[in-house]
Amino acid sequence: MILRLIPVLATLFLNGVNIDGVRGQSFEKCRAVKIDDRGDVYLDCPGYQVESPTGQPPAAAAPGAVSKQYWLVTEQKDAALAQYDVDIFINSKWVRKVKSTDDQIVVDISKLLTPGPNKVLIAATKHVEGGRRSTSAAAYLKVIVGEGQTGGGNVMIDAPMLDYKRTAAETENVNEEFTIQAR
Repeated sequence: MILRLIPVLATLFLNGVNIDGVRGQSFEKCRAVKIDDRGDVYLDCPGYQVESPTGQPPAAAAPGAVSKQYWLVTEQKDAALAQYDVDIFINSKWVRKVKSTDDQIVVDISKLLTPGPNKVLIAATKHVEGGRRSTSAAAYLKVIVGEGQTGGGNVMIDAPMLDYKRTAAETENVNEEFTIQAR
């Protein structure tokens, strides 16, 4: 099975300060540029200082980032018949909507997690505006979150932490919160 990788946008740091909102800038005479295993970019550029337009100090690079790689993967079997769409939130931040008509989704969520407990909220909405297409429990949309690794363009989940499933047999909208431990 080949999984399609969808990268989560990298974070950009200048001298240890997050500068994700910066646009239209050039940095000359940087001492070093480092890209870590999550895709975050660190610019070491002496002579540059980051100032916030609001006067508030800018956010520094977050200490205690996770040391493992974490993935959100979907699995479907006749998911269009299940008629569920799910919104996924991690630590109160919206990650994405997964529609029952989507192809398989694979997303690296490592940078959204912190070491220790993390909250994952999944809000499932049943769409039966045109009537139910099936009542079979065999038609489903599944969301899996786990620790894993990549190799050859594939993702292998070594330690599943969350296995969430909605089927065509179900009719209710459901919001469920889970706690996963990241390291």
